[in-house]
Amino acid sequence: VQLQASGGGSVQPGGSLRLSCEVSGITLNKYDIGWFRESPGKEREGVSYISSSAGSRYYAASVKGRFTISTDDAKKTVYLEMNSLKPDDTGVYSCAASDVVGRSSWFLGSLYDFWGQGTQVTVSS
Repeated sequence: VQLQASGGGSVQPGGSLRLSCEVSGITLNKYDIGWFRESPGKEREGVSYISSSAGSRYYAASVKGRFTISTDDAKKTVYLEMNSLKPDDTGVYSCAASDVVGRSSWFLGSLYDFWGQGTQVTVSS
């Protein structure tokens, strides 16, 4: 199983980025995908989650209304569209896969089985 995150970069506040998580070795409609971020001095934070099978999407309060998660099952890719970026959004973003998380625990990284390497997002003027 492999997950590969890409699409990070440096943008000014208010800018946008689209992250991609390409998945191999698992079927997207049988696994749920979460996006997490880590930044210096902060704990890992669950940013967003999607369950193709359940048709569910969840977001951290800090990104709700600005980030959108989506999936392309044919391309085996999960996207995270990030708009109105803020300096606090800076961090390393990683995607992870699990077949056991749900509505009440999607943000717990310990429940995810497979992780990809992260991609750096820097928001700075």
